[in-house]
This record gives sequence, C-alpha cells and structure tokens, in this order.
Amino acid sequence: MTGRDGGADLHPIGNSPVVILVRPQMAENIGTTARAMANGGLFHMRLVAPRDGWPQSRAWRSASGADRILEEATVFETVDDAVADLHHVYATCPRPRHIVKPVLTARGGAVELREATSRGLKVGLLFGPERAGLDNEDMARADALIRYPLNPAFMSLNLAQAVMIMAYEWWMSEDDTPPRALMTNETHVATKGELDNFMRHLLQELDDCGFLRNEQKRPGMVRNIRHFFTRGEVTEQELRTLHGVVTELVNARRNR
Repeated sequence: MTGRDGGADLHPIGNSPVVILVRPQMAENIGTTARAMANGGLFHMRLVAPRDGWPQSRAWRSASGADRILEEATVFETVDDAVADLHHVYATCPRPRHIVKPVLTARGGAVELREATSRGLKVGLLFGPERAGLDNEDMARADALIRYPLNPAFMSLNLAQAVMIMAYEWWMSEDDTPPRALMTNETHVATKGELDNFMRHLLQELDDCGFLRNEQKRPGMVRNIRHFFTRGEVTEQELRTLHGVVTELVNARRNR
C-alpha cells in the first residue's frame, strides 16, 4: 500500500541530477524531499538502504502530490550500487571532515551540474541520513563536496530543506525570469501619449484653479509634476483613476 492518489503530472525535465538519499530514516522525510525536488524540476530519486524499507504510504501522504517521483524511486543496498552508472557525484555535508576534496557552494555546485549534464553526463547528489549526515565512506564516493554558506551560529537543516536548496539553485541556474517585474494584471503600462493626455488634463485644471499662477515658478513646478509621474511605470488604469480624481475635485470646487 502506498496511499497514492495520482498527484501532479510530473516527468523528467532534460538530463537532471539524480537525488540519492543515503539511509533515510523516516518515510515522511522521503515524501517531503520528493515535494522539494518537484519544485526545482528534479525527478530521479534513489534510496540507499532506507531504514524502514520501501515503499511506505506515509511518504505519499507528505509528498503533496509529488507522487510520480516516489513511484519511480529505486532502492539500492549500498552507495556504490546507487552511483555505479553515474559520471560525477557530489556529496552535501555540513562540514568537511579531514577530507581533501573541492568544496562548492550550492550555487557553484549547480553551475558544475549544469555543465556536466549539458555534455550528456549523468550526475548525482548524495544526501545523508537525517540524524548524522554522510559519513567519510559515503563522501569518499564523491568527486566534490557541497556545503551551504548559512549562518555559522545555526546551520541546522532537515533533509527536505537541504534538498530544496540544491533544487532551487539547479532550477535558477537556467532560469531567465527577470529579477524585477511590474504586475499590471488586466491593464498595461501607460504610453507616453496616455501620460501626456493626463498631464494636459491636470495642468489645465491646475491653471484654472490658480495653483500655477506664479509665472516665474510655473515651468519648474510643471517639470516637477511631470517627473513625479514619469519616475516609475504608471499604468493606464492608474491614469484613468487620476483623471477621475481631478474631475471630481474640479466638480467639487465648482459646486462650492
């Protein structure tokens, strides 16, 4: 019994790294790891000697729909068996333990993973058991180590969090989302013509009410008002609202 209910329509995305959980202790942690993997576009999971065997329904209950990753997971008796068909292996660890190996950040590791997979090579990421992490024998199977530069006063991650960091960096290493964007929903950024139309409306009413009556200061005041509206990306909807504001202020003044 696995407790499967279909889940999300997940599938491998290109030549992605294999996530290898070494001696995982709790089914719930395997499930939440699958969830973290799915967020970062990782699909291939391998389990080395899971403490309570496999499969376990509790994993599916904590996977939040990442069922296919669990369904396709494979089980191995040893780390050597789990990495036998891979070309490069990286081991995550909280601190190197008297081992002479390259040590990468998660971001640096993701860059190297991308480079290797782009050449058609198969790569894997080793994650240790929840309580103690990977031992020296496990790390001896790795080409390089990955260590997260977190708060040195508190570097405590659960298994899914550790996997999530690598999944995120893997995804972001090829993501082209702009670092900043304006959400306009059903409107659009106003054109210069739409902005000029509003400025004519506003300045006309400011002249009529006497706000711009000082002829010497008027050019500078107009420039400052225009700068205010061109400093950012005003939307067409916002301009329509401002048109309405100006019109209502004029009507209120006339009624008085």
